[in-house]
Amino acid sequence: MVQAFIFDVDGVLVDSPHQRAWGDTLRDLLEDEWLRLKISTGYRHERYTNALYQRVVAGKPRMDGARALLTAFGLPDDDEHTQLLAHRKQMMIVDLIRQGAFQAFDDGISFLLKARAAGFKTAAASSSENAKAMMAKVFLAPYGIPKELDLDPNATLLDVLDTNVSGRGIQPGKPHPKLFLTAAKEINIAPANCLVVEDAPVGVMAAKNGGMKCIGVARHDDAHGLRDAQADWVVSSLDEIQLSEVTQ
Repeated sequence: MVQAFIFDVDGVLVDSPHQRAWGDTLRDLLEDEWLRLKISTGYRHERYTNALYQRVVAGKPRMDGARALLTAFGLPDDDEHTQLLAHRKQMMIVDLIRQGAFQAFDDGISFLLKARAAGFKTAAASSSENAKAMMAKVFLAPYGIPKELDLDPNATLLDVLDTNVSGRGIQPGKPHPKLFLTAAKEINIAPANCLVVEDAPVGVMAAKNGGMKCIGVARHDDAHGLRDAQADWVVSSLDEIQLSEVTQ
């Protein structure tokens, strides 16, 4: 029986600027320092699609994502190139978050609040070091804070979680289950009684590798990838899910 929900952050609770930051950073490097590489590889920014991002980068720790993105475009994936891409991308996303260039997913926040109000433990578990900064900017009042939670009117997304293990550099990264297993341990719930909410196939694999059930949220017409990763439920919006359907 499900006793806790573990939420990925990027793509589940917030529409983060990660995809934009990776693509724009790579494009900018190839227009400047890496111009010779652009010429030799025939790189075109149009090839950086949502499908490619979801397949190659989404859900991975920063260095793993940088290396995978370089490999996907036939670019050198040695430490020098990987570190520069990862560093520049981090600089860009910090600036985007500071600007508030992201938004919360209404269905994700509403589902989390319902789960917490119903007495389920809740945790956030993202590979991103930026997840905490984004969640701190998401205020809950516009979503209607359930009276059962007795939260301050100025409460943020961080205040409704029992634990947040995001951005701790937990290794190995997804699809290894250690990130989710760490969250389960901190809320003192057995993995078999945890349900993970994910939007990336690599995250679904991590949940299943940890012996957990998983809801796959297909926000970008990528339901097939989530099904292939063995998600127990695949929906386009968490509004389609009733707690009673997934907690028995």
